[in-house]
Amino acid sequence: MSTKLAVLLTIAALSLPGNAAVAAPSVDRGDYLVNSIMGCGNCHTPVGPNGPEMDKVLAGGMVVDDSAAMKAISANITPGGEIAGWTDAQLAKAIREGIRPDGSLIGPPMPFEVYKGISDDDLASVVMYLRTIPAVENRTEKSVYHIPLPPAYGPAIESVAAVPEGVTAEYGAYLAGPLGHCIVCHTPFDAQGRPQFETLLGAGGNAFPGPWGTSVAANLTPTGLGGYSDDQLKAIITKGVRPDGSHLFPPMGVAYYANLSNNDLDAIVLYLRGLPAKDMPKQ
Repeated sequence: MSTKLAVLLTIAALSLPGNAAVAAPSVDRGDYLVNSIMGCGNCHTPVGPNGPEMDKVLAGGMVVDDSAAMKAISANITPGGEIAGWTDAQLAKAIREGIRPDGSLIGPPMPFEVYKGISDDDLASVVMYLRTIPAVENRTEKSVYHIPLPPAYGPAIESVAAVPEGVTAEYGAYLAGPLGHCIVCHTPFDAQGRPQFETLLGAGGNAFPGPWGTSVAANLTPTGLGGYSDDQLKAIITKGVRPDGSHLFPPMGVAYYANLSNNDLDAIVLYLRGLPAKDMPKQ
């Protein structure tokens, strides 16, 4: 790192509220994000009869959604996949905006509704990390959509500022939104499949069918979580076990959330406690 860049990063850190430092992009930060709150392997690591195929970590091929609307198949995001020929900037744009280098759009269920809020620094860290993982040659099928995809998920994104890390509701919102997309799965979809953030943020109710049966997203607002202590809520997130001993089922990425730091967990809980109470939508 040049002396000039180091000075600029120091000035930027000191200018944050409360002098809260934001770390420079790094492989370690990318590793933490991909393997904890973002849980990328939850969709991009294929699953066999005995669980995740650890010789194909992030090599794609999982059928994430097979419905009347689509057959969505995860991509190989190791250096052995098509991203090997993409520049870092092209890969970053694909992650945050859903646009491939050839201009084609990546379809759902990639949560671009919130991924557009990933900060520049964290996006750079994720790209750095993906460049370091083992290359796996795993040719995957292309996703097929029976619904029209938009030309884009919004205007081109020039820059997204970092959110200062800390046990704050603001950082918790960033973890549960742009990074973890928890708030996408746990907000009811409208008839067009869009989360109703304006009216039913975090109210749950979405059904996710799979070999395990059908999971229904819980209400994350105080209406749904008010009976749990903070410690109980953290155990649900990181262990997938409710206080009554019952277990959560996929697509909750419990194996990844188990890697969350204590501070990040505290920030998420603080954010969820502050959500406006909403009733579970009528089925």
